Amino acid sequence: MASCRILVADDDRMLRTLLAHKLKKIPCDVVEAPDGKQALDILAREQIDLVILDGMMPVMDGIETLQRIRSDEALSDLPVLMLTARRGEEDAVSALKLGATDYISKPFSPEELIIRINRVLDMSPRP
Repeated sequence: MASCRILVADDDRMLRTLLAHKLKKIPCDVVEAPDGKQALDILAREQIDLVILDGMMPVMDGIETLQRIRSDEALSDLPVLMLTARRGEEDAVSALKLGATDYISKPFSPEELIIRINRVLDMSPRP
């Protein structure tokens, strides 16, 4: 049985599938959303321990989704890892200032991502 639940919000289905496969090694259950709006819908009804959030998605992008998570009292402490194709320093600084727990640019090393996720989960209190 998995010890955590991770929400992966990314419009790239193949990336969501890859992450779900890699995250089974932690072990974590993975819940998937193709955009920020669906991610927020999932967060409203399910217990999630960490969100991996793409910066550029249809319907609602990652930055707006992050802002809504941080403005929701019930979710404001939820760890959010931004995983995005935006590579500029300004984008990373902006996301971190808005409350992202960590920021990784695509393409990324799956091993590095797992290490960062484990670090965040080890630091985060869970119910």
